[in-house]
Amino acid sequence: MKVVALFSGGKDSMYSLWIASSFGWEVKTLLSMLPESDSSFMFHRPNVEWVPLQAEAMDLPLIMQRSSGEKLRELDDLKSLMQSVKVDGIVTGAVASEYQKEKVDMICEELGLCSFSPLWHKEGEQLLREMVGAGFEIMITSVSAAGFDESWLGRRIDEKCVEELLELRRRYGISVVGEGGEMETFVTDAPSFKKKIKIKKTEKSWDGVRGVLEIRDAELVSRSERETPHSSEVG
Repeated sequence: MKVVALFSGGKDSMYSLWIASSFGWEVKTLLSMLPESDSSFMFHRPNVEWVPLQAEAMDLPLIMQRSSGEKLRELDDLKSLMQSVKVDGIVTGAVASEYQKEKVDMICEELGLCSFSPLWHKEGEQLLREMVGAGFEIMITSVSAAGFDESWLGRRIDEKCVEELLELRRRYGISVVGEGGEMETFVTDAPSFKKKIKIKKTEKSWDGVRGVLEIRDAELVSRSERETPHSSEVG
């Protein structure tokens, strides 16, 4: 089975890609959309510009395409991107968004492609624990829900973090995997990486309710090189 992966650099698309590879499927390339609008209905926005570094870490080809981020036009942009490759199907990281999965499935049907969403409707806590257990290094890059504060920006998702997310779910009803837009992530290491990503400089923005951590500088390093704290953050 030859597939492409709709890839944002976040935990869900990365984990889905890894699962597809474990099935023995040949991942021909990564497809990434770069929305111009932060309010895109379909696509992850924070730090998508750094997806090429992840592709390099996995030694996989990458095709990136800009999109207006407008609700209807971005579907045409996605269809155009998917038409640019000749494969059997596409892999996505959809977990619970009916809108996103429905639109991808619709485009796949039009193009005669199979649509695979290996995380679809999996329980959030289980997903996070699987990712952590498999060795994924996941950094939180955006938060926008009750219970989160600025200290969450840049945090790594580990077992302690999972427990705190479960507490936020109990108190505020958030999705622990951020499916309601409560949280966005960026993966700095994964089992498929030949090198890991070292974050050298970041910049936080926080408006009292929501915030984003933008990566300003990063590089690939061997796993033997330990990552140092973000000493160059500016608020």
